[in-house]
Amino acid sequence: MDLTRTGVDISALLTVNSFAEETVWVAPVQIFILFAALLLGNLLRRLIPFLRKSLIPSALIGGTIVLLLKLIPAVNGFINNDFMEIITYHCLALGFIATALKKTGGNKRTTVKAVLESSVLQGGVYSMQAMLGIGISILLYLAGGFSFAAGGVLLALGFGQGTGQALNYGKRFESGYGFEGGTTFGLSIAAIGFFVASIVGVVYLNILRRQGKLRVIERGEGPTNELKDYVGENEIPDTESVDKFTINLGLVFLIYGVVYLIMWLVNANLIWGFNFLLGSLLALLTRQLLNLFGKKKIIKRELTNNFLLDRISGFMFDMMIIAGVAAIDWDQFSSMWWQLVIICTVGTVATFVYIRFVSNQIYKGYRHEGFISMFGMLTGTASNGMILLREIDPKLETPAASNMVYSGLPAIAFGGGLLLLLEYCPNGLIESVVTFAILLVAFVIFTLILFRTKIFKRRKTIPKDDDSEEKE
Repeated sequence: MDLTRTGVDISALLTVNSFAEETVWVAPVQIFILFAALLLGNLLRRLIPFLRKSLIPSALIGGTIVLLLKLIPAVNGFINNDFMEIITYHCLALGFIATALKKTGGNKRTTVKAVLESSVLQGGVYSMQAMLGIGISILLYLAGGFSFAAGGVLLALGFGQGTGQALNYGKRFESGYGFEGGTTFGLSIAAIGFFVASIVGVVYLNILRRQGKLRVIERGEGPTNELKDYVGENEIPDTESVDKFTINLGLVFLIYGVVYLIMWLVNANLIWGFNFLLGSLLALLTRQLLNLFGKKKIIKRELTNNFLLDRISGFMFDMMIIAGVAAIDWDQFSSMWWQLVIICTVGTVATFVYIRFVSNQIYKGYRHEGFISMFGMLTGTASNGMILLREIDPKLETPAASNMVYSGLPAIAFGGGLLLLLEYCPNGLIESVVTFAILLVAFVIFTLILFRTKIFKRRKTIPKDDDSEEKE
């Protein structure tokens, strides 16, 4: 399946002879499967104490249900993998656009230093995950246990950036560079990452709770949505002829339409994988234009609403997770499961240790909150990080939540460098080795920046009694 040029005959769609035709029902049936899985996953999460306490998202449970049902041949025939991949691809960008359109504000407790250090932390984790992943896959390739030397680099996408990017480049490696099963490999890493974020995160929180270092709130004690979240100052009233939700959703899709137009005009293979990045940048530009027009009184009503944009992004990411897990091919997964176990196990341990080590250095006074939010985000998604954070900081009183929000844009620059390497490393073994070396250097640089004060701090001379001796 080509995500950029679907090859659909538009004239055929415009000349449907009967609504009983199978093609008319392809999309609705697949969407029904997604929603049915989501609702069932949410029901199971509420009924089964283990699932509820694990904080595994309902969308992940739903996607796993669909994946397990695909083992039944009769059910597997109803699930269209191509459609699931398309949903994953588009929902990633639409979710990012909705998030970037939000008005900034709220928790101002964070500092520029904390935001920049959080961005550098993300860059360090991206480079470490990619370095370890490609290093392992190179060794397995040389030992004859893996067919694609650069395949492990997808660890940084599946863990660090989520289902959408894992799909984008897994698909690209498969169709453009001959990585058989690349799509399933990338999606499987992303699915494992969600489980890691949820289960490991909860185990860590419960260990801290038993040690008396924090109190994990029971679900239901946390904050609920209030009317003020929906009714903002000078916003479109509900009495307008067009619903406020429709306006917000329309803006998201309008921006995505411009994204498609730009990609269609450029028509380069590389740019089609950057739909989410281009969408985020255009959304940020749109946000600034709306602010400017509002100040100039050109636009007299606030068109966007953060509460509704959160609902839109949440919906898109839920669909992305379900569809991404459902798109995994069991036949391909069974041929590479042990390579996945090795890469993901090493990635999990390294990510946990590194983020915890760095959090003790840069998040003074809220190291547990800073760690759990970043670990959740850099193995699952920002939603996982926020869910875990609310367990120990329900009112978001620490800067941890703000660090996650504001560090996203600078971190895109670091992630962008990684994405450029992804166009180079799959060309062969030598290119993979060179990429490993570049990632190692990048990881060292990021780590030096984070620990600069400890590494380069001045030595002070402190007199003691009659003698003098140097102390750190």
